[in-house]
Amino acid sequence: MPKALRRLLHLMLFCPLHKGLQGRLPAIKVKYLLLAWLGVLILSWIVYMQYASYAELCRGHVCHMVICDHYRRGIISGSSCKALCDQRSLTLHRCMSTSSTHQVYVGLWKERPVVVKCGVEDSAGADGAPDSVLRQEMSLFDKPTRGTSMDEFKDMLHSFLKVNLGEQPSLTSLVDRVIALADVNQDGKVSLAEAKSIWALLHINEFLLMVALQEKEHTPKLLGFCGDLYVTELVGHSSLYRLEVPHYLKAVVPEALSSSLNHWLAPAWPRRARITIGLLEFVEEVFHGSYGSFLICDASPHHVGYNAKYDCKMANLRSVASEAVVRAFLKGRRCETNSDCTYGHDCTATCDRLVKQCNTEVVQPNLAKVCMLLQDYLLFGAPSDLRGDLEKQLRTCVTLSGLASQMEVHHSLVLNNLKTLLWKKISNTQYS
Repeated sequence: MPKALRRLLHLMLFCPLHKGLQGRLPAIKVKYLLLAWLGVLILSWIVYMQYASYAELCRGHVCHMVICDHYRRGIISGSSCKALCDQRSLTLHRCMSTSSTHQVYVGLWKERPVVVKCGVEDSAGADGAPDSVLRQEMSLFDKPTRGTSMDEFKDMLHSFLKVNLGEQPSLTSLVDRVIALADVNQDGKVSLAEAKSIWALLHINEFLLMVALQEKEHTPKLLGFCGDLYVTELVGHSSLYRLEVPHYLKAVVPEALSSSLNHWLAPAWPRRARITIGLLEFVEEVFHGSYGSFLICDASPHHVGYNAKYDCKMANLRSVASEAVVRAFLKGRRCETNSDCTYGHDCTATCDRLVKQCNTEVVQPNLAKVCMLLQDYLLFGAPSDLRGDLEKQLRTCVTLSGLASQMEVHHSLVLNNLKTLLWKKISNTQYS
């Protein structure tokens, strides 16, 4: 490092307000040094907040400890248990958690990147010792009990799915799918540990939807599980927008600035149109599917992702709820409509949160919510010969009201018109 530069750094760090500073460095004003120090303070605050946020939200070590303890004691089972606890070939790396009780990590399994998700009980009020955490988590795997027969377990599954998905003629096939998923060693039987694991997982809203929608193109593939921890494919881009301002900076970063940066960083418009078509197809997939209809309670850009080919993939399904559950709630019933719903950290709290959120917007169908999200995402940079028609279609779309099941024809017409408009523009191009 040049001597002059070392001297400048020494002056800035150790004597920024030295009386002879201006005389020795006439080209540098004290105010600039004060601004430099202010920048250092702001940067230090950001680093501290980032560390504090990580320490609060990222508790993967607790999840790993609890799951592997239960596995070694024979309480739970799963296709990922050996890789996670014995072989250590399933590893957790980058933390993506937005809640301390819902752990999300990008991990590595079988030499491919994956997403690992698990729930951790809120330890507030506990003594914080590992034993107390284990005791809290034990209640999550208390059903079915020893002595439950396979027929009784199937009846439990059928009753639970009926409550959470509604009376559907295809529930028997879904029960068979769940049983096949639980049978990790494929011996045609379900052990008590396997039954406890799949029972706990089904009470997680996102996992239930993944099982029900696993054959759908825009649902992430379920790769494995261990207890109430489950592994899914990694969605390359986990949000429609590439820039996400941390919550502690939203007060100081203007929304207009973050929006402009996201416009600049966004994929080319034809690729955004391709992602949009996939999102509209997902709206179709969750409407009158094999296992009922589902409501998108929170159409957030952070729940919609896409892969390297710009195919839409739902990065987060926790904000999607069964219409049957929402209707039951609107009739004055709670989510836990039978005694089998005892899964503490996700069954009642998450379910109530979802249906209350949907309740406030129940007159707004999925398509209208998605179109509100797409107005900004799709209109900026749109081709001039298409923009007028696109604005008109989106304006019609966002004014839709009432449950889609009550206006099925109009709902389908608006959705198909929007898809057709976009597809005509990008078909027979490199983006199709």
